[in-house]
Amino acid sequence: MNILVLLGRSAREKSSRLLYGLGFLQNVIKETLRFFRKSQVGYKVLIMQILFTGYEALTINAIMAVSIGAAINVIGTSLLPQFGQSQLMYTILIIVITRELGPLLTAFVITARSGTAIATQLGTMVVSHEIEAYLSVGLNPISYLVVPRFIGVVVSMLVLTVYFNLFGLLGSFIVVQVFNPTPISEYLGNLLSQLAVGDVLWGLLKAFVFGVVVSVVSTYQGFSVNKASTEIPVAGIRAVGQSFILIIVADVIITLMQYA
Repeated sequence: MNILVLLGRSAREKSSRLLYGLGFLQNVIKETLRFFRKSQVGYKVLIMQILFTGYEALTINAIMAVSIGAAINVIGTSLLPQFGQSQLMYTILIIVITRELGPLLTAFVITARSGTAIATQLGTMVVSHEIEAYLSVGLNPISYLVVPRFIGVVVSMLVLTVYFNLFGLLGSFIVVQVFNPTPISEYLGNLLSQLAVGDVLWGLLKAFVFGVVVSVVSTYQGFSVNKASTEIPVAGIRAVGQSFILIIVADVIITLMQYA
């Protein structure tokens, strides 16, 4: 029997994937609100998830941020002066990094690394009957297995997005000096004059939504495994594919809200 059915879904809900997924999301949110009010071993899972999703992704995130920030700086300082719009480079840099590519690329990295890992981990636990063992002793797998991963991914997503922004806006300055030396006081002054609180907040909103999408989709796909071990890699692939699609859709919706 599918483990999601064991968690309380009716056959009627199962016939609708949308309602099925929304029901799972509702359960995750409900258990998340209760998570910090009770002492449990889930805290260890939460810490491990933050270390894996956040800490171990710092290097690749920094490399991407510096590369993209440097590319924007080099292209901007080469082309914009031809149109007498040199100052626009800082505006473009802030918009592209903080509002768009920062949260989006960070979400893609987390999906590729953690989304796959979460889906395969939970799928393996389903096949090995570990989830049924939780249920047999009256423990809710969503509370002990899903919620720590949910919180860990969302927190890591927010922190990595801020980290990406810092490296994209400031770390790229070091690389730019090779091509177009600029005094750091001038660079920071122009950057801060164009940076608004709204730029950061919209980026963090996207990061939060993307974190929710990746964690919920990945855990959902992990629990969707039945009995065959051959379904585990399929669950991982579905988690990544569906997360990418939903992240792009969410990004478009939030961007339309920004500029509406």
